[in-house]
Amino acid sequence: MQVLLQLGSGLIFSAIIGFLAYKRRSLSKSGVLGAIITGTLIFGFGGWPWGMVLITFFVLSSLLSKYQARTKKNLAEKFEKGSQRDLWQAMANGGMGALIAVIYILHPVPVLLAAFVGAMGTVNADTWATEIGVLSKRPPRLITTGKIVEIGTSGGVSLLGTLATLAGGLIIGISALLYIALDQVLGGPGLAMTGSTQYGQALLLPLIGALGGLAGSLTDSFLGATVQAIYYSTVRDKETEKVIDPDGTPNQHIRGWQWLSNDWVNFISSGAGALVSALIWLALTSL
Repeated sequence: MQVLLQLGSGLIFSAIIGFLAYKRRSLSKSGVLGAIITGTLIFGFGGWPWGMVLITFFVLSSLLSKYQARTKKNLAEKFEKGSQRDLWQAMANGGMGALIAVIYILHPVPVLLAAFVGAMGTVNADTWATEIGVLSKRPPRLITTGKIVEIGTSGGVSLLGTLATLAGGLIIGISALLYIALDQVLGGPGLAMTGSTQYGQALLLPLIGALGGLAGSLTDSFLGATVQAIYYSTVRDKETEKVIDPDGTPNQHIRGWQWLSNDWVNFISSGAGALVSALIWLALTSL
């Protein structure tokens, strides 16, 4: 019964958030559906602290996408998606977290909380790296070779972007810790979600978010530099992640696996971040 109530609450809450995001043009119509699906599953099976971590990611990433948007418009035109997320982008960002939440309701062990924080830390870290990294005064370097590349090139990393990555993952870990502590104050399981009634294990969450987010974001960059599908725009005379240009002109595939779009890269990378976070959690809690 409690799970059904949580699912119902998650559906209502995520629908409201999705509608507000649509009105602010942060989500497309299909993006609202993606937000409802992921939000309902995470709220319903993980509980409200998990759901609020998802909301924290969404709010912060939406605000960052608007930050110096005019400056970033030309810099980041290579990217497959814009600031308005569609269904697949919403699923790519929240899908791994939703999958972990489903597993958690069947097997509620603390390491899955760490995995969830790592997954959400990754998508937040990657968003921060993109939104802030493109503003770097120094050109990025390809993660595989160190070669200087154009801003917006898949696989390009910079010092500013890497610092933003750490900050993005860290803030997810901090928010998870705060929401779990508040849950205990309100009479919920709270710190028991971490497998301990002491703050010791819960205090690992910021570190878990930062390191898991960094690992996942670097995985994203590595995939972008090696096997992600990249196209060439004859209209704009440049490489791009976009299959079709904004004017409707199809772009020419030049390298990478055609099925491996940016959305799949995001989903796979969030899985890598979740795995690294889970391993770090197991290592540190066994000491």
